[in-house]
Amino acid sequence: MIEGSKMTKATDRLHYGMIGGGPGAFIGDVHRTAIRIDDKATLVSGVFSRDQKVSVSFGTSLGIEKDRLYGSFEEMAQRESERPDGIDFVVIVTPNASHHAAAKVFLSHGIHVVCDKPLTLEYHEAKELAELTERKRLLFGVTYTYTGYPAVKQIAHLIASGEIGHIRFINAEYAQEWLATRSEKENRQASWRTDPAFSGKSNCVGDIGSHVENMVATMTGLRISSLSARLDKFVEGRQLDDNASIMVEYEGGAKGLYWTSQVAIGYDNGLRVRIFGSKGTIEWFQERPDHFTVMKLGEPARTWSRGRDAFSDEAQRFSRLPSGHPEGVFEAFANIYRSYIETLLALRSGKKVDMGKLGFPTVQEGAEGVRFINACVESSENSGAWVSL
Repeated sequence: MIEGSKMTKATDRLHYGMIGGGPGAFIGDVHRTAIRIDDKATLVSGVFSRDQKVSVSFGTSLGIEKDRLYGSFEEMAQRESERPDGIDFVVIVTPNASHHAAAKVFLSHGIHVVCDKPLTLEYHEAKELAELTERKRLLFGVTYTYTGYPAVKQIAHLIASGEIGHIRFINAEYAQEWLATRSEKENRQASWRTDPAFSGKSNCVGDIGSHVENMVATMTGLRISSLSARLDKFVEGRQLDDNASIMVEYEGGAKGLYWTSQVAIGYDNGLRVRIFGSKGTIEWFQERPDHFTVMKLGEPARTWSRGRDAFSDEAQRFSRLPSGHPEGVFEAFANIYRSYIETLLALRSGKKVDMGKLGFPTVQEGAEGVRFINACVESSENSGAWVSL
């Protein structure tokens, strides 16, 4: 059984801290809002900015006591681990480059972790976090947002049940337009994502290609064996990729083609996955997340609808609203946190948990995402040479 420094508390409410997510950080408020939806955890501590005055001002505006607003994540990890009422888990929503250091120090102090993707910049760093998580018997979640949709969980159930037969080919794309022009000076999010010092080796593949890799793996259970990638920098003066084309081969013989772009004018957040099997096809589109289509050989196409159609028990328990009332990204995030917090509460109360069937992306999946990103960069730097994973 996993157990950490705070496992002996008998309560149905957790306390958490946050690293990053301060003024102007879109994603920090998304995380905080998602956690509030089920109201099983309270934000009590944080480092919200590298500027301590800004961090304290922002933290107090959230209702956090000043003595739990720290100057660094190192100080926070140490002092919170020493408190009898210290945080149960920390949420890391900083730029990519600091994920590894922050996660490592909290794990080292016996504190459970949730971290934004990509997990780290280098694969060996991700492996280190996975090994430390296991050694310290802690719980580590990675927020691949869209895996929280009930429809995604139902698609995974149908594919595992053999609904479309043996998978032959996968076509997945993630198209956005928000970096179609050089907006790095005006847009804070664009500034750090396109800067190697903060984002790492890749922008487009690291930011949205990692979602594609994890979504396909979540839906199909397939693991990539090798890939060939071309990463493009279409906007003049940009240091990192803003478009990518990736050919994929999976263990077991299936093939795939991924396209990710942040210069695709006319597209907002167009994550789309099409899975072609020997008996049929499944298609899902993130901007219409409550529905997906199943096309069986020789049969009319069927559209599944969350809330109306009978999903599997695992998928149905994450459906929050009646049919026709759209669920979106906040609910998807909330479902990831619901699974994570329920698991942590169960472990604290001494209940048995099947660690092979967690309802949230784990540190191991985060590590696979880092390996995918680095393999794409390696392939592209070698003229699209095939790279084994």
